[in-house]
Amino acid sequence: MKKFIGVIIFLFLSFGNTLLGQNVYEFLRLDMSPRAAALAGSFVANNDDVDVMFYNPAGIGSLNGRPISFSFVKHLLDINSASLSYSRNIGNIGRFAAGIQYINYGNFTEADEFGNRTGEFKAGDFAFTLGYSNVLDKNFYYGVNVKLIYSIIASVSSSAYAFDVGLQYKIPSSKWSFGFSVSNMGAQFSSYGSVKESLPLDMRLGFAKTLAHLPLTIYFSFNKLSDNYSTFGDRFNQFTVGGEITISKSVLFRFGYDNEKRSELKVGSTAGFGGFNLGLGINISSYRVDYSYSSLGSIGALHRFGVSTNL
Repeated sequence: MKKFIGVIIFLFLSFGNTLLGQNVYEFLRLDMSPRAAALAGSFVANNDDVDVMFYNPAGIGSLNGRPISFSFVKHLLDINSASLSYSRNIGNIGRFAAGIQYINYGNFTEADEFGNRTGEFKAGDFAFTLGYSNVLDKNFYYGVNVKLIYSIIASVSSSAYAFDVGLQYKIPSSKWSFGFSVSNMGAQFSSYGSVKESLPLDMRLGFAKTLAHLPLTIYFSFNKLSDNYSTFGDRFNQFTVGGEITISKSVLFRFGYDNEKRSELKVGSTAGFGGFNLGLGINISSYRVDYSYSSLGSIGALHRFGVSTNL
């Protein structure tokens, strides 16, 4: 545990306060997995779901078999996105994972400088991720992701590379899990214009705890710790918390709260149910079907669907 804390402090000092300027590829922050979204994205300490690779590559080190997961997100308007993830162990080398994230923003009207319609154009983002994890010490895992990112708006495109690094430490006897990750460290190969933009660097620190006498696992995460804030304490306002209740062998109920979204979605003095998330997981034979509902207050809501299994 002391080694885990020491490495986190080193990484925090190395990458903290490095996010400057305008960000591009913000779709990388979108929760694709309905399970993770129902928990408000508090997934940095998860270690039993292949979609953890999008939050902390160290989490894949604890996976078993060959898990595969597909998720679909029904966004606002005609925006849709999907993800696919898969992991397997390769001999004594370690555990690998591969994932795809894609988002389609729909059709847009193209017009000239006088407002005359000249046609339509599309926009979309794509990322391919290859991850690796192995044991650093007893119950202590490390992980690394390599990402290739591509984005297109009409006839203009951009591309980039990025890396994620992560750590996880588990205490099996008391069912604690601690996670730390730094995501989207990289730069653009090519930009939309003459100015290259920053990637959405994200530093996360969190835990997961399964209660001893209740069928409940609590997830908690501090997010965007690497962003610039006016005071040191402000960075800890970007937190998420969630819970997963095992109703039976076949049904799981999930809930989550995102403090940042709750604040951003406030209109006047109220945000409605903005920032709150709900979800269900249903085990059918060897498959798990997941659904989540994420409220955006008066703006609307996001619906996510997913299917996962172990090959």
